[in-house]
Amino acid sequence: MPALQPVPFEGSELVETCDVCIVGAGLAGLNALFVASQYLSRDQKVILIDRRRRVGGMWVDTYPYVRLHQPHGMFTAGNIKWALGQERSYLATKGEVLDHFAYCLEVIKQRVRVDELFGWEFESDQELDGKVQIICRSLDGKQVVVEAKRLIKAYGFRVTPNDPLEFSSARIESVSPDSCDMRCGKIRASDAPVWIVGGGKTAMDTAHALIMECPGREVNLIAGSGTYFLSRDRLLPVGARRWLSGTPVSNLARESARRFDGSNEQEVASWLRGQYGVWSTPETGNLLFGVLSESENTTISAGLNDVIMDYLVDIVDRGAATELVFRSGATKAITPGSWIVNCTGYVLKTDYPYEPYVSDGGAVVSIQARSATMHLTSLMAYFLTHLLFLGKIRDVPLYELDAHDIRSKAPAAAPYALLSLLQHNTSLITDIVPTKVFLDCGINLDRWYPLPRRMVATAGFMRAHRREREHCRRALDTLRERFDIRCGSVI
Repeated sequence: MPALQPVPFEGSELVETCDVCIVGAGLAGLNALFVASQYLSRDQKVILIDRRRRVGGMWVDTYPYVRLHQPHGMFTAGNIKWALGQERSYLATKGEVLDHFAYCLEVIKQRVRVDELFGWEFESDQELDGKVQIICRSLDGKQVVVEAKRLIKAYGFRVTPNDPLEFSSARIESVSPDSCDMRCGKIRASDAPVWIVGGGKTAMDTAHALIMECPGREVNLIAGSGTYFLSRDRLLPVGARRWLSGTPVSNLARESARRFDGSNEQEVASWLRGQYGVWSTPETGNLLFGVLSESENTTISAGLNDVIMDYLVDIVDRGAATELVFRSGATKAITPGSWIVNCTGYVLKTDYPYEPYVSDGGAVVSIQARSATMHLTSLMAYFLTHLLFLGKIRDVPLYELDAHDIRSKAPAAAPYALLSLLQHNTSLITDIVPTKVFLDCGINLDRWYPLPRRMVATAGFMRAHRREREHCRRALDTLRERFDIRCGSVI
């Protein structure tokens, strides 16, 4: 193999060396960093790169009234505990999440040296002769070369803010949650109707904020094919019900994967929606793993004036009338001056080039949706980084799934494919990593339950996971053949 040759560049002469380079300082990047710190000594160095000027990933950019949809304690890096002082069921705000991310980074810095390159954009990498060379550019145009033994590209889902939608009409106010706080400013001062475009997590947050902050305001929803959410009350019950009722999330995932054979997504959707679903729309074409409580859903359902199950394509002025125009060809007159809020999907909305979750040389790990190994990128980061440092990442025949492709070609099957992928790969990882890897995984939602209930769930998984792994593999192979998607082992 030829020696690594630095790439010529203009500008800064800066060349940095490190043991590990991590691109991305969001939840996935922090979990990769947490795991890396378990294997590195105090005098070894990690370089953490992010285009934003601080730790936090998508939480830096997201809308100001966002809240966690899960109890805050299990939204963390590794097993780092929150210092918030709130009850365990509390749903943290944007500012509180960002503060916790900063705290996690400080905790990790006590274990290993971390040099931050915040405000730097990753441009390229090449792997040669056991090393990786990374090229980055700062926001003011300077460049830096980083030479690392290992590179973890913790891209996650690459969530970016929504821009306001563009329409033909000159009589409406088009905004997005990322540019307009629903709780204040011009939209709060106005009494014009609001039309929320989208039916997912952001749409529910926006509807809930408007209904709670502006009682009596006309709030409408254009929900496309509709979305259903997983009930927080049934999966994450509070108080004594943690001991007596509720279904650990791992049990839900296992049962979904057992039922799914790669061809029966409608049947599995009907079962899952009936057992654990909650929704505010008359139709429910999507599951995006969002979580909603029964009380939140009741508030939203009661506060919505109109729910339209169609896709908005334009708003036009026709004489004195202003009309919504839908994909179906239908139209609807609205009040001039209405607010249109773009809450269309954030996840998997941008297409990026494919790259495998691990490079041929085994020194580069890529955590993103084009080669998903689990349903959440935080879990991918946690477990893939362990496999990387254990020297086993190219020994385990994990399946990867192009989540972007299946979401585009077969959206109804996508959630059950991802749960099958989760079960298949968790089974393989269980056979090869120390038990401590699972014990230290603080982002495991089963940790919501008392230890005896967690032990029962774990015992059930251990008894059957190899047999169920084969079922999941066959289901994933069936999906690959049905929809011509990238799905299988790269090892």
